[in-house]
Amino acid sequence: MSVSYAKLWKLLVDKRMSKTDLKDASGISTNVLAKLGKNELVSMDSMEKICYTLSCDIGDVMEVLLPTKEEPLDAPEEQVTVFDDRYKKISEVDWSFINSRQDSISFLHPYPARFIDALPRQLISIIGCPENTTVFDPFCGSGTTLIEAQRAGIQSVGVDLNPIACLISRVKTTPLEDSFLDVAKRVHNTAYELFTNDYVTIPGIPNLDHWFKLSVQKALSALMQVISSEELETNKDALSFALSSIIVRVSNQESDTRYAAIEKKISGDDVFSSFQSACKKLAFAKQETSFSVPAMVIENDILKLDASRIKQPVGLVITSPPYPNAYEYWLYHKYRMWWLGYDPISVRSYEIGARPHYQKKNGQTEKDFADQMEGVFNLFDSCVIQGGHVCIVIGRSIIRGREIDNAALITGVAVKHNYTLVAEIPRDIASTRKSFNLSYGKITTEHILVLRRG
Repeated sequence: MSVSYAKLWKLLVDKRMSKTDLKDASGISTNVLAKLGKNELVSMDSMEKICYTLSCDIGDVMEVLLPTKEEPLDAPEEQVTVFDDRYKKISEVDWSFINSRQDSISFLHPYPARFIDALPRQLISIIGCPENTTVFDPFCGSGTTLIEAQRAGIQSVGVDLNPIACLISRVKTTPLEDSFLDVAKRVHNTAYELFTNDYVTIPGIPNLDHWFKLSVQKALSALMQVISSEELETNKDALSFALSSIIVRVSNQESDTRYAAIEKKISGDDVFSSFQSACKKLAFAKQETSFSVPAMVIENDILKLDASRIKQPVGLVITSPPYPNAYEYWLYHKYRMWWLGYDPISVRSYEIGARPHYQKKNGQTEKDFADQMEGVFNLFDSCVIQGGHVCIVIGRSIIRGREIDNAALITGVAVKHNYTLVAEIPRDIASTRKSFNLSYGKITTEHILVLRRG
């Protein structure tokens, strides 16, 4: 796939920034900057940093160049398969979404391997959700399915084990208070006074000195002390979201996906200016994505969830379970969780698909993943209506050198629960969308399974 960053260079000219200014402000490496100069693909992590720094969307800085007749577009070897003519519209859609644009709020807080928002949007549009039912995402992550359900005017419920995922989803689906920016300014000023007068208690977080400079520790601690005293939960969530979004950037960690400690020119004052900027960007982004349709976010292990907490019958499930042995969501957010008062070690223990469960001696196998999906379908038995649909996005995994077809595995579980596979959609994953550890997962394609109950 060919790309062009001509829009990026024009934007830099408009903002009177040099390439070096961009590198320093965003924290991208010299190697990434060189790749951009040669119109080579770079990671989604790098693109997020650039978009955050320039307050723009990925489509404002990068274009995918369509192939010429002599240069056909690479396509999955498999084609969309529709097993029921009532769903033939599915085969008319280009599911690659190469030039899809994401809402600005999607780039405010880093999150690995999130949905392209066009994917749940298309599924909701084509399949629909019966009246008086809800859209359900049992692995809601950063809330993309919930936002798209709101956009379509449908109530939704999302569940996730990870408290940072739940925080992001709540903030993305809940309108900001009119007073938010005033509250953010007060929190900033109060915390800065604590910081300058050294009235700060630094929490006991493991290996803190290795990953955070002392002045940064004090600044983050001061902000958390003030944020935690906020009485209005919507404001507390939005402030926590803003703080969480900057934690890796102000740490010594090289990036969200590289765990090496490097020297950064970051001070406590930089923490406060970054926090203030994050609050302003959130307020601006929420003007674009603020919906009155309710979305409920539940922080829970999906395998232990009581179906009664969903409250409404489910007409449509759209989700992507964690791929076995492919990623560790808890690790991505480990220090965010510690700073915000959560327990990342507990999250690691129950996280489906996390590499430590598969890498250790006598570790988990695809049989364990099948059992976990069995538990998820047991929940669906209690909440999905007859004739309702379950759409699952899943890719292959590599476990101990063996390639595991997770789509076939999940289809087998679904059939046992009286679901019919009505369509299967293969799609390539663009390299700029990958946030997985590819040395283990080697994930280049995924499948969208469309299943009907009964």
